[in-house]
Amino acid sequence: MYAVIYQFDVVPGLEKDFERTWQLATESFIAHAGGLGSRLHKNEAGSYIAYAQWPNKNCWESARQKLPKTALENLQRMNEYCEGITVLFNMEVKKDLLL
Repeated sequence: MYAVIYQFDVVPGLEKDFERTWQLATESFIAHAGGLGSRLHKNEAGSYIAYAQWPNKNCWESARQKLPKTALENLQRMNEYCEGITVLFNMEVKKDLLL
């Protein structure tokens, strides 16, 4: 299993729009690209942190190519709601104790 941790710095006032499109994007990655789901968090500084799981690195790297046009449009909107998007970590899962 492979995990990716992202940081999203959202434009103030667009948080609800971002959260909605993040959910749509995540659902599309699950339905069309082999994604195993994600969790969205918000830290004390106001940045969103997402933890996403994938079967393997290759699946993550090729995911966008598998999405339909509407999903790509949702990703574009999500990007527009952000001042910055950073991949903080991408790594192989060694042990998984999440319930």
